[in-house]
Amino acid sequence: MTREVNRPVDDDPDHSRLEDDILAALWEQVPFPRLPVDAPSEIKDLVVNIENPKRVYAIYCASRRHDLQLLVEKFIVQLRYGCGFSACSTASCFTCRQRLAGKAPIRRYNPTSARTLAVLLASQDDAETRLCPHLHPPTDPSDAVKSLIFGPKYPVSTHNASTSAYSGPVLKVKSNRATRGRVAPRMGQRTPSSNPSSTQGSRRGSPNRPREDEVTKTRAPTYSDITPEIRVTEKSTSKDYRSFAANVFGSVAFKMLEWLTPNNMEAMSKKVAGVGSTSDTGDGAQAVSSAPDDQSGRTSPRSAQSTRELENQATARDASDIHRHNASGLSPRSEVTGAHQRLHSEPPLLNGSAQGLSLPQRRTSNTRIRTSSVSKSQNKVPESLVESITDETGPLSPGIHAPQSEKVSKGLVRPPSTMTRNTPQPTENDVHIHPIPERNASGSPIPHPHIEEHPPQVDGVNGEETSSSVDSTPSRDTLDESQETLIGHDGAESTSELDSYLPQSLSRLNPQAINFICDVLQDDATSERHLLKPQTISGSTKPSPRHLKVWRRKRRCQSPYPQNLKYQWKLFVEQSIFHVLSDPQALLDSFSGSNGAIDSQTLWYCMLRLTRVAPNLVFDSLWIASASLFAPPRTLQSTRSPTSKLFQVPQKSFTNAEAALLMSVCFHALVAAAPLVEDSRQLNDMSRIRAHGLSLAGGGAIARQPISLCLQYEDAFTDDMALRLARRLLRVIPTRRYFDELVELELDVEDGAKEPDVLELLLSHLESSAHSAMSFSKAERSMHEKRVPILLMDWARAVMLHEWEGKPDVSGDGPFGGALSLMTAMYNKRQSLLLGDVHFRSEYFGDRLDAIQMPISWLSFTSTKQKVHLLDYPYLFSPASLVSYFRAINFSRMSHAYEEATLLQSRLKDTTDPESLVTETHQKNVLQDLLRVSSAKYLILDIGRKNVLRDAFDQLWRREERELLRPLKVHLGEDTGEEGFDSGGVQQEFFRLAIADALNPDYGAFTIDDRTRMTWFQPGSVQPEWKFELVGLLTSLAVYNGLTLPITFPKALYRKLLGEPVSELHHIADGWPELANGLTSLLEWNEKDGSVEDIFVLTYEFSTSMFGQPISREMHPSPQTSWPQFSDHPDATPLSESNPSEAPLVTGDNRNAYVSDYIRYLTDVSVAPQFAAFERGFRACLHPKSLQLLSPPLLQNLVEGTQDIDINELRRAARYVGWDASHRTVRDFWAIVKRYDDRMRRKLLEFVTASDRVPVGGMANVQFVIQKNGEEEGEGGHLPTAYTCYGTLLLPEYRDSKVLRERLDMALENAQGFGFA
Repeated sequence: MTREVNRPVDDDPDHSRLEDDILAALWEQVPFPRLPVDAPSEIKDLVVNIENPKRVYAIYCASRRHDLQLLVEKFIVQLRYGCGFSACSTASCFTCRQRLAGKAPIRRYNPTSARTLAVLLASQDDAETRLCPHLHPPTDPSDAVKSLIFGPKYPVSTHNASTSAYSGPVLKVKSNRATRGRVAPRMGQRTPSSNPSSTQGSRRGSPNRPREDEVTKTRAPTYSDITPEIRVTEKSTSKDYRSFAANVFGSVAFKMLEWLTPNNMEAMSKKVAGVGSTSDTGDGAQAVSSAPDDQSGRTSPRSAQSTRELENQATARDASDIHRHNASGLSPRSEVTGAHQRLHSEPPLLNGSAQGLSLPQRRTSNTRIRTSSVSKSQNKVPESLVESITDETGPLSPGIHAPQSEKVSKGLVRPPSTMTRNTPQPTENDVHIHPIPERNASGSPIPHPHIEEHPPQVDGVNGEETSSSVDSTPSRDTLDESQETLIGHDGAESTSELDSYLPQSLSRLNPQAINFICDVLQDDATSERHLLKPQTISGSTKPSPRHLKVWRRKRRCQSPYPQNLKYQWKLFVEQSIFHVLSDPQALLDSFSGSNGAIDSQTLWYCMLRLTRVAPNLVFDSLWIASASLFAPPRTLQSTRSPTSKLFQVPQKSFTNAEAALLMSVCFHALVAAAPLVEDSRQLNDMSRIRAHGLSLAGGGAIARQPISLCLQYEDAFTDDMALRLARRLLRVIPTRRYFDELVELELDVEDGAKEPDVLELLLSHLESSAHSAMSFSKAERSMHEKRVPILLMDWARAVMLHEWEGKPDVSGDGPFGGALSLMTAMYNKRQSLLLGDVHFRSEYFGDRLDAIQMPISWLSFTSTKQKVHLLDYPYLFSPASLVSYFRAINFSRMSHAYEEATLLQSRLKDTTDPESLVTETHQKNVLQDLLRVSSAKYLILDIGRKNVLRDAFDQLWRREERELLRPLKVHLGEDTGEEGFDSGGVQQEFFRLAIADALNPDYGAFTIDDRTRMTWFQPGSVQPEWKFELVGLLTSLAVYNGLTLPITFPKALYRKLLGEPVSELHHIADGWPELANGLTSLLEWNEKDGSVEDIFVLTYEFSTSMFGQPISREMHPSPQTSWPQFSDHPDATPLSESNPSEAPLVTGDNRNAYVSDYIRYLTDVSVAPQFAAFERGFRACLHPKSLQLLSPPLLQNLVEGTQDIDINELRRAARYVGWDASHRTVRDFWAIVKRYDDRMRRKLLEFVTASDRVPVGGMANVQFVIQKNGEEEGEGGHLPTAYTCYGTLLLPEYRDSKVLRERLDMALENAQGFGFA
């Protein structure tokens, strides 16, 4: 159950008074955490008092459970009965279901089904937004209470105990006619006496004076003295024991979610009071039921036990319940998960308060909350321990031995006596400790009867010492009227005196404090139970703070550590963690210093310690603190701002730098929750497994990791509290960016005045720091640099998988959109974060989306801030998936063009039919000529082998776009008698020949590096720009038809084609390796060894060779700079005469600018006209949006293929016709081919498939068939031949391997042209 931060709160005065009453009752009930007596002196400086009840952790837990119960109650009413509004549009409201059903019958949810759905709805984030806005708050008891039957159950004598029946919970009520009509007190709590003096006397009486209960114990009990117990049963109903929902959500634990709401508690209290009153008058035979016709039998009263003994036993049972509640109920959990786990063992703290908050008993609005109670008995420890623990100023915690007089802070009063703190009786579950003798006024100890047989016990709630003897009566927190009056009017009390009664907590945390409190919980075995691994942090993984002392508790005795002190430490530590981690300002103070945030590794270690002792508490507290990140900046909250109407309630805002630090703390907590893996390979493998959406690696080829590690990952990344925190953090990202846009629009600030983006600041916190607050080894620092980014990616991916609904369009301003924004920011900085492209892939999405329809629908999808498409983030998909989507788009466009032409051709045929309306032959011929281009189904090129490039240019020039998009058919060499059937092989041969001719350096359009064989544009080329455009069109046609080209361009070209900048040295390293090495040396030169201008002697100019002439120009940062072209000066003076005579030198100050300008001139300025023309042709056949799917390396693979040929992969992909894979000739063939060098391997692949490149996707996409072509017995015989159209090698069966090698080599060396292709 998560409340929406921006949802308006209820301003109803009754609601506010009810909340105050609840806080007052909880303040009265919960144990107060205090710094234990043996705390180290260093920690005292960090301790503060807590005056706000909402900041007490136990009160927060109880309030959250109470809110869950109210939500479940509202949802049940909504599901079963509806709101009654005729136009209701809430899908889960019964009224809306009735309206949509019309006259059709509709079935109402039964109580179990409604409870099941209500718990589900209440457990969601922003659960209140799912409530019907027209729903009226429930005022009547729910149906769950109507099935309860209340009846008296009288005590049975000991000899009849075995025959007594018990079928339900037993409530203890003392009959009192004066309290009839009032809300019954809490189970085990005595109703306050009407005589204040009697109460006071019972509390202040002398220990030697016999108590009233001891006197009454001696006389024989009468019928009126016997206090009946209340027997609660349910009506017997039919139940399907095969139903999971009926057996889980029909259990008592889930029914208590309804029973314990205020309306139901009030109804049950009246029934209980009715049972008690009827037993007083002797009319106890009739059971009180919520239904008129329900009755229950009455049991016989016990005669051997007094009323006081019955009360003590009932109180002991209640104390046991409260002990279980406080022992297990202080750990924060998600509302529903925690309720599921705790309702069997812990009654909520609101039981007593809810009973006392019925409408007639509601207090006035000016009621205030008291700060302390004398009934909060100080916890007692062994005297030997206390006496040995001293401080410079004397013993710690001066009030530890005896209760002090109660002090109440100004402005606060004690709540009514109906909400007083009660002291539970000892139970069998209480922990035994050595007693501390109580002392009377004279200082002599008071003897405890039967001390050997019944040693004192420590109550599990307050840590109070109690006796197991039934004679001891605990003190009650009740005041008489005179005391209340004095407290209410005492205005002269000192605030410092009240500090010893307020709850305490640490004000901030640091590595020393975190190590100390985590060690305390681990040593005392009081930490939370959790599934995170490792369970605890051992000494081998605990680095020590630099030059700082380790804090330890003050213990000098060797006796076992007292259980009550363990409990005190548990309360104090949990309160401190909650107090600091749930307060954003305390978080900033704890994890930042004068130099900014603490280093990433120290922060991760602190979160690692905390998440191994109290993970639920940590995640829940950070979730509360992260709510402040949704507060708008102060500028937007200003009354002068037009956006102030959107943010009517002033909220404390944080800058982007502060927000980034808070998010960094939270994200480090999530990273620390993952299993502690010390091997980077394991870390990467587990990330790949999670990217596929798998919990276990299985037997696939993804990764192989132990099942135990996979399950540990599954436990960590599916934790409800951690996922809830991750979802809120990722929702913060788009929210903060919206705020930045609003501020920018409102203030119209310049770029320099803008706040940095919150993600940039967040990622800067992940970078390693040389100065760490703790000592870590080099290996640990190296592992941390890899761990944090990878696990951060895993958490973003986990939220995406959790939020995804199976559609390609997702929310852009929710957790999913925030995860995409985070991954995009990390992708842009992947090199500094030591991440590769593989870390960002989430194959889970690609495996579940339609590879044909999804990319086609994406072309017409317009992304907004509210809705984005997954294909807008192509790094999520594998290269094979992206190529599949790219080709699906091209095939769709090709099919559309083909179908249009086919339809037009069919209509034209109908028009020119002899029986058509057009009868004149001339008109038919004219019509056919006009529509010949439009009705052609294919793009047909008739190419001669002598003039391949010229024929291609002539037939492609000024073609319409619709013609270029049709399927390609090439007739190659048919003018010389070649026969061919174009099934792909002829096209491949055509492009190979045309591109090789177009890139010939002799034409002066391109240059080829002698070392790298890279092709680049000739600066200032003499060729016209339209030829570069046609070369680009040839490349576009090949990519559009799924063919590879025998070319090698540098990666800089593909970056420019995709619109990405070319500004770094590694962008040009593959095309100009020597130049890149020289510029790198220039940047890395240490001027201590000599100045840059003396060593390198470089001028600030760009130089190149243009047709044998050295041309140089001084470089300028202006983007309007142009390069001289030969075509512009055909008869002018040589361009070399304009070379600058003097240019400024490159120095240590301007060398960075020199390198940047040189790269820009090399890849942009010098070849700008040629590249612009090539780019126009390249984009002619390709959809602009489809290119967004490709990265530069992937586009390079699409255009060029792969030149590395793996013979083993080719052999696995090969198929055989007429042969068997184990035949001698086949084995000899692969043995020969395996010994080929790279040149011969490319020749073989080109001989069979007409291309020497492996297409993207590997050999699996190559069709390579070996077909038997007869037998050759002699040394001669036919040469091997090939059907390149079908990728088939026709291989005869030769006599031996020697003949096979000779004939195969001869065929490969002399292969050109087609016989039949």
